[in-house]
Amino acid sequence: MPFCKHCCLNKILNGARILVTRPVHQAEKLSRLIEESGGIAVRFPTLEIVARADSEQIKLTLENLDRCHWLIFISANAVNFALKANSGKIPSSKSVRFAAVGQSTAQAMRNAGLPVDLLPENGYNSEALLEMPVLQQVEGQNILIVRGVGGRDQLATILRSRGANVDYLDVYKRIVPQSDNAVVVKLITQQSLDVITVTSAEALQNLMLMFGEKNHKLLSLIPLVVVSDRIRCIAADLGFNRISVTNNPFDTAILEQVITCVTGE
Repeated sequence: MPFCKHCCLNKILNGARILVTRPVHQAEKLSRLIEESGGIAVRFPTLEIVARADSEQIKLTLENLDRCHWLIFISANAVNFALKANSGKIPSSKSVRFAAVGQSTAQAMRNAGLPVDLLPENGYNSEALLEMPVLQQVEGQNILIVRGVGGRDQLATILRSRGANVDYLDVYKRIVPQSDNAVVVKLITQQSLDVITVTSAEALQNLMLMFGEKNHKLLSLIPLVVVSDRIRCIAADLGFNRISVTNNPFDTAILEQVITCVTGE
């Protein structure tokens, strides 16, 4: 029977404890879905998203987009923090077109009143965006990628190899939260944590950092749900051996994979 989050699977998690590592402002929907399915969402953010201090420079860049052909938003956070730095708006320009890496990013753009001129037909990452026909011939075009500090460089590297002039606009940064891990450490040592969910490579790396080497072995024994093959490879390198990859990065897909891990079905 296909997965249905509304009906007979409502309490299928049967008290299983699921670690939710999303940033605080992004964790509530997944936590609610887990709890509606009978699980216990253990909220422990391993990533905090904060605005960059140089908002004036961000504002200046966004107010001068006339030479830009493409504005590419890497994430919903990129949209929201760009808006925050520029008094809640991004000026329109006749020359610029707007691209989103995935559906969540596109929705954040629509919520802000921005057009979504380009969205991958398949996939939810830079690779999928690069496959779009309109980005195959970009020689001489000026492209601005809006992202967080230290993001992946693949998108810019490929676009530059195709002849584009690419710049970054870093509008937020990721930091390690200052959190008390005592409750989660107790669950780990008692082997009472059933599944860990992780939605970014940095969140996974921070998870290991926040619990220290003495807990790495126990952590690696817990089933891990991730949202991409890239994160799966990183997790395997870190020692995890029970790794499941979702079909897409949405919370409903994460929940479906969590249920599979818990029930074996």
